[in-house]
Amino acid sequence: MAFIARAASSTFRVYSGDDAPQIDVVVDAGGRIDSILPCRPAEATSPHAPCVTPGLVDIQVNGFAGVDFNTATLPPATFESVLHELLACGVTRFLPTLITADEDDLVERLEALDRAIAASPLGQQMVMGYHVEGPFLSKQGGYSGCHPADAMKPASLATVERLLTGRRKPIRILTMAPEVPGVIELIPILRARGITCSIGHTAADAETIHRAVEAGATLSTHLGNGLPHQLAKNDNPLLAQLAEDGLFAGFIADGIHIPSAVLRTWLRAKTVRRSILTSDAAAAAGPNTPAGIYTIGEARIERSPDGVVRIPGSPYLAGSSVSMDQMVRNVMTWFDFGWDDVLRLCRVNPLHAIAETRTVPAIGDWADFIEWIDGENGPQIARVHFGPWIWNDTQRPNLQHGEQEKRP
Repeated sequence: MAFIARAASSTFRVYSGDDAPQIDVVVDAGGRIDSILPCRPAEATSPHAPCVTPGLVDIQVNGFAGVDFNTATLPPATFESVLHELLACGVTRFLPTLITADEDDLVERLEALDRAIAASPLGQQMVMGYHVEGPFLSKQGGYSGCHPADAMKPASLATVERLLTGRRKPIRILTMAPEVPGVIELIPILRARGITCSIGHTAADAETIHRAVEAGATLSTHLGNGLPHQLAKNDNPLLAQLAEDGLFAGFIADGIHIPSAVLRTWLRAKTVRRSILTSDAAAAAGPNTPAGIYTIGEARIERSPDGVVRIPGSPYLAGSSVSMDQMVRNVMTWFDFGWDDVLRLCRVNPLHAIAETRTVPAIGDWADFIEWIDGENGPQIARVHFGPWIWNDTQRPNLQHGEQEKRP
């Protein structure tokens, strides 16, 4: 791969899905959108045809490319290298995610992320805020996953206030288990502050989950995971969340966390309009990350040669190794999805889930586009355009015209 600096203006014909017009976008030499011209009503674009789309959005990234975000010692240069790897997989916006830890540790880890982002012009644009998963989660075995149960506790506004204080980037999502004391009472307070309240790692019954939705919960975190392998046939947190139309549901479409036939069923229950693809990527994730031992907070995790990430010696999964562009190929192959569905799952719905209402490019925005071409196993990324930077696979053609390049 190669990162290059933009040297001249470029014009792209961008397809943003069935709810948006197809547009011609002119990007100036500094990487900002200079003008937008509608070219025709949106038309279905074949997954096998070259295509330019807006970038992908991942709302749950614990780490990537060998780097764990759950640390108080995250070097800015290391964080910058992860941003490059995410861009190469089509992710232009994301939420770094922290799992349950002692309150002091969570504060230190958020401060480390803040420092890394402040030192990176790229990070300041790519990072929309943080997703904090815990510490108000179920301690029960199977529900807690790789989260340290001894750091879990009842919901506390004081804890949330401490996590929020002094942040350069806001907390956009807080994942909680609604049966934990104080959570349902906390939900409307957080929602009023612009924080999306998500349900996850929960043993709650259907009535409690419904109460959480009525209080303002709007999202299910990596639905189908953070659960024991054995559940009651009809009364369980999974079915209860699938039944709630007020919840978006995040799904890990790697074929490991959720077999494709099961995911097909769950997508039919939630519908594409209420579903989101999210990687739940850990340090073990990424197409170039080798098998081996990594960390997520204090926990050791192991990526096996087949890409499965587990707590060593345990049957329980611990994050994923998948990239967003691979999940795009997966759902296109498994379900014959087109770009309309993919963009809803990987851009429109994730943005809506965190109350970002604008999902299509606007004049003055940074360039935020992916050039896709057909590959042997589905769409492959040829280039990613993000502001003044371009990720370029020099082996693949480009789909824009009139641009010259120079090395930074």
